[in-house]
Order: sequence, then structure tokens, then C-alpha cells
Amino acid sequence: MNVSPRPGASAPDLLAPAAPLPPSAPARAGGGASWLTWLGVLPFFAFALLFLLMPTAFLMVGAFQDAQGHFTLANFRELFQPGVLDAYWISVKVSAASAAFGALFGSLLAWAAVQGRLPGWIRPTLLTFSGVASNFAGVPLAFAFICTLGRVGLVTVLARKYLGFNLYSTGFSILSFFGLTLTYLYFQIPLMVLIITPALDGLKREWREACDCLGGTAGQYWRYVALPVLWPSVLGAALLLFANAFGAVATAYALTGSSLNIVTILLYAQIRGDVLHNQNLGYALALGMIVVTGVSNGGYIWLRARAERGRR
Repeated sequence: MNVSPRPGASAPDLLAPAAPLPPSAPARAGGGASWLTWLGVLPFFAFALLFLLMPTAFLMVGAFQDAQGHFTLANFRELFQPGVLDAYWISVKVSAASAAFGALFGSLLAWAAVQGRLPGWIRPTLLTFSGVASNFAGVPLAFAFICTLGRVGLVTVLARKYLGFNLYSTGFSILSFFGLTLTYLYFQIPLMVLIITPALDGLKREWREACDCLGGTAGQYWRYVALPVLWPSVLGAALLLFANAFGAVATAYALTGSSLNIVTILLYAQIRGDVLHNQNLGYALALGMIVVTGVSNGGYIWLRARAERGRR
């Protein structure tokens, strides 16, 4: 295209550099965040300090003190009493059982919703219910299970009246180990659904297609492709469920009272009004629980990082 110079323009004018653009605002040195950004996360740090770090530090100090405030290791020696060890053992069994069954049934539910070719409304409905049910605990959950599976609960009465089946004749009790484990499953299974669904979404369709093209079966796909990718996520989620059940107190106390000696109820009794009230022993019990849940959460974080690397 032939471009003619404007009238009166000389050749040097045509070759002159273009006018510089107006200077832009200077970038913050090092890309640092402004004070407004830090102000936005200030409530989080305040919450963590007031409700996590300071109480933990208070427990750690109190665990090494006696009633007069002097340094002692007697509180930790009392942790090895038979009653305290039994409480920890029962808590571990309840937490492990609810975590194992919660991980199993939660994984199956999530797989059915994500990979099972169900109607499209199933997945959002399941995830919505899981988000609500995973936070439904404490006294309301205990009351709901007593009204459902108690001696005069709805399901118990209907089964005895119309099916001739007496649930309590089998030795079942809602106030027992199995009753508490069953109650915990109400929030453990939905929590597992929420945790494992993103991992199932990470299974790429190309992997299944490649397996099919190479003549692999569905069992071989799950054995050699899907499960090696998923097992860190499943195991890590199971550890998180264990920690979640190990620290639960309101549901167990409202459901079983003192009939089931788990460590959270023993801790509550020591701090709030047991006949043999020993607040510092309660601090030592709490510190032991922090160690157990900390190890579980640490394992979950490590396995989650490994799962993310595997999916990449």
C-alpha cells in the first residue's frame, strides 16, 4: 500500500520515533502485598492466635504443673494408669472403626456420583447433603439417633411392630461402642465424600481410554492405574477422619454420658467437675490428644501433597 506523507512533512519527520507512552504506576517492590491485603487476613490470624495457639500453649504449660503451679511430671505418669489407658484405647478403636467404615462407604458413594454415570442431579444433591451432614454433630445428632435407634426409637419400634424384630435382643445398644461408632458414621461418611470427590475428578479420561486401547479390563485399570493414584488420597482422608472422631466430645457425651469411658469424656470430667478433680491431669490428657491428632493431620498433609504430585 502506497502511503503518502502529509503536506509539509519532511523525510526526517516521518522517521522520528513515536511519542513515549505516559509512565505507568510503579510496581510494588518484590510484588509485596499492600497493608489492605494484610488487613483482610487479620481476622484469621487473630482467630488462630486466640482459639488455637494460646489455648494450646496454656495446655502445654498446665500439663507440666501441679495444683500449686510448681513444675512436675506426675501428670504424665498418671496417663499410664489403667483407667486412662483404657480411655485412650477405646477412643482409638471408635475413631479407627468410624474412619475405616467412613472411608469405605464414603469412597463408594463419591465414586458412584462421579464415575457411576448416574443422573446429573445426583452429584450436586449428594455434595450439598454431605456439606450439611458433615457439620451436624453434638447434642442434636445424639438426640436424633436416640429418637431413631433408642429403645423406644422410631426405627426400633417399627421393626418390632411390623417385622417382629427386636433390635435390642441382639445385644445392640445405642449407648455402646457400636452405637457410638454408628453415630459417628453420620458425619464421617459425608466428610469422606467431600474430601475424596476432587481426587476422583482428577482421574483423567485418557488413562481409561489408553487402558481400553491396550486391551486392559476394568479390574486391571483400577488395579494398575486408578488405585495407585487414589490410595494416598484415600489413606490421607482416612487419617483425617480418625482425627475428626478422636477429638469429638459433644456427641459422645450427649449420647453415652459416662457409660462409655473414652478419653474426651474423661478429659471433660477432670476439668469440669469429677469427684477426683485434677485439672492439670486434664491438661496432660488434652496434650496427649493433641499429639495423636497432630500426627494424624500431619500424615494427611503429607499424603495429600504426594497425591497432588502423582496427579500432575
